[in-house]
Amino acid sequence: MASLRDIRHRIKSVRNTAQITRAMQLVAASKMKKAQDQALAGRAYSKHLLQALHDIRKNFGEESHPFLAHRPGNRELVLVISTDKGLCGAINTSLARKIFAQVSPDAHFITVGRKLRGTCEKLGKQIIADFTVRDPVPFAATRPISRMIGKHFQDGNYDKVSIAFTNFYNTLRQEPKVVTLLPLQRHREGEDQAFEMIGGGFSMAAHQADPDRDFEFEPSPAEVIATMLPLYLNYEVFQAHLESRASEHSARMVAMKAATDNADKFIKELTLEYNKLRQGAITAELLEITTAMKAME
Repeated sequence: MASLRDIRHRIKSVRNTAQITRAMQLVAASKMKKAQDQALAGRAYSKHLLQALHDIRKNFGEESHPFLAHRPGNRELVLVISTDKGLCGAINTSLARKIFAQVSPDAHFITVGRKLRGTCEKLGKQIIADFTVRDPVPFAATRPISRMIGKHFQDGNYDKVSIAFTNFYNTLRQEPKVVTLLPLQRHREGEDQAFEMIGGGFSMAAHQADPDRDFEFEPSPAEVIATMLPLYLNYEVFQAHLESRASEHSARMVAMKAATDNADKFIKELTLEYNKLRQGAITAELLEITTAMKAME
């Protein structure tokens, strides 16, 4: 049985841990709000960009731009967006499980974030590039990533480019996603010429029913699509980073809150045990005194 001194030390240690997790919870909550606002604000632009691409895309074939070309091979490049730090629940583990269940076993990787970069290295996966993106996510920091992806695809080094990230839904719900980035998909979920939207919330059926969705292009649709497709690639990579960062801070805030609550509960249990032992020791001393007094009578 633990002594009173041991229990006091354990209470002090758990209380110190609770102070750390509570501070991390407050920091994560502050960052979470900013990251969530940034991710949600970016979805409106992504939605309108995809709507425009949908209407332009129906007038062009695969030969009109390299980003539209579907190739018969299975050489795959995967952009993996994970976290640099831990203590954010199971989002990295869930994302890794999703990646290795869906992507090609021979896929090459571009990594953002130390956590899954280390996992890929341990599993012997080929990493062709690694990037660091600071917090909050600036658009300029993600452009070199999208440029590298676009160049590799245009040069024919890969037949498919996917992006793996954690999609943000709300503070308590984040889900891993693996989305085909290139070539642009013409059919998805039964919708004619639909595109995948990073972050969700895009209804192609509702867009098709919009009477004001017709466009007039100047100087020409071909020049417009040649400009918009690189912009689409840049922005989808950027939005995936925003979703991942919002998911990271949300998961860390929830994890640190749970850790703080568990520490507080453990302190109460240890305090109760300490008081019981102390009361037992006091009772034993009183019995010894009473016994000694009776023996002296």
